[in-house]
Amino acid sequence: MLFSSIPFLFYFLPAVILTYFLVPRQLKNGVLLLASLFFYGWGEPRYLILMVFSIAMFYGCGLAIAKCSQKKWKRFWLVVSVVVSVTMLGIFKYADFFVSSFNAVTGLSVPMLRLALPIGISFYTFQCLSYTIDVYRGNVPAQKNPISFGAYVALFPQLIAGPIVRYVDVARELESRTHSWDNVAVGLRRFLVGLGKKILIADNFALLMKLFRESGEQSVLFYWMYAIAFTLNIYFDFSGYSDMAIGLGRVFGFHFIENFNYPYLSKSIGEFWRRWHMSLGSWFRDYIYIPLGGNRVSKWRWVLNTFAVWMLTGLWHGAAWNFVLWGVMFGVLLLVEKWVPALQKLPVLLRRAYVLLLVVISFVLFNAESISQAGSDLAAMFGFGGLPLVTAETVYYLKSYIVLFLVGIVGATPVVRDLARKLENTTVGAVLEPVLMIGILLVCTGYLVDGSFSPFLYFRF
Repeated sequence: MLFSSIPFLFYFLPAVILTYFLVPRQLKNGVLLLASLFFYGWGEPRYLILMVFSIAMFYGCGLAIAKCSQKKWKRFWLVVSVVVSVTMLGIFKYADFFVSSFNAVTGLSVPMLRLALPIGISFYTFQCLSYTIDVYRGNVPAQKNPISFGAYVALFPQLIAGPIVRYVDVARELESRTHSWDNVAVGLRRFLVGLGKKILIADNFALLMKLFRESGEQSVLFYWMYAIAFTLNIYFDFSGYSDMAIGLGRVFGFHFIENFNYPYLSKSIGEFWRRWHMSLGSWFRDYIYIPLGGNRVSKWRWVLNTFAVWMLTGLWHGAAWNFVLWGVMFGVLLLVEKWVPALQKLPVLLRRAYVLLLVVISFVLFNAESISQAGSDLAAMFGFGGLPLVTAETVYYLKSYIVLFLVGIVGATPVVRDLARKLENTTVGAVLEPVLMIGILLVCTGYLVDGSFSPFLYFRF
């Protein structure tokens, strides 16, 4: 089930909210667990077994770690949780990638599994791992209530595409959280903003990208339009989902961490990754990079740690070599920034420009269906594809989408947020806000009825 769908917006969500607030406090986690399992099973009922298995297995490992008095047995159950997690991801997400790579190198024809990727497995597996690791470290007590733990793992607002919510951040709210009309109002407003970002902005950029691939009159300018369109598309798509998840969490009394902080204003690649998909970056930092020694090791060990983390970051996003190279690219860029301090002395505008250029190039690699397609796309962008600089069709699409590009560029900055804050406690704001929210819902509903939407990008990860 998609957040951006009629069944979710007008049937599932109202029914869950109504039921949730009608039942007594001790039953609220049970309502969230049942609703979340229904939500997940709506699209892939066969993988409910995998979800239930994950809940039971990590719940059991957490209890075993907490109850064992000897360090070696605590470590044993932690290793069990890690091995099971890696095995699940290996079978469902990476098996065919490794088999196809092996076949390409050896010339053999080992058959592939061709298993469908369970939606959200990368997100909820990382959440479960953070739980057992934190229990092992003593950062949080093991959850003894299986209903509460199941609600944490399967919580539908952020189940499919994050943010990656660590158990330690919501442990207290799983036991006792505050509900209020203010929370509901703030949460629904955040949800509607995210819905608008997804349907009205991201999906229209996706349409332009589709038109580009189908075009018979591509040009250098059209390639750049495509690259910038995807850069804005992925931001509004993923940050829109995060807004919706954070908003829904607020409705039910949870305070999820922020996942984006205007990353396209970054003045360095390092800053970009502190602003982009922040829950993933902090997860890799705390559970992979720092345990490997971080930067408190020799120079070459630090370089190895950096590449290990960024190769894993690339692989986390997808089982293909372009994702691996995408991760390695950022690893190289981060090392260059560390080794060339003069980059941080450039004028601010120049630093922002080079970061944006590198990010746009990286997303061309990220979105390519193959490394060869990425190579041809980048070559065409820089005039090596034998294409004209501009064509009549390119001018037509540029005129048609120029307003959307302007909206996307402004929307990727804090301008709209700052304006909303200035109007928040004014009479104009009090009148304008509900009108805008209702307008977003009505226009988005029109798009959905017309069928003009696409799935969230991060569903495939």
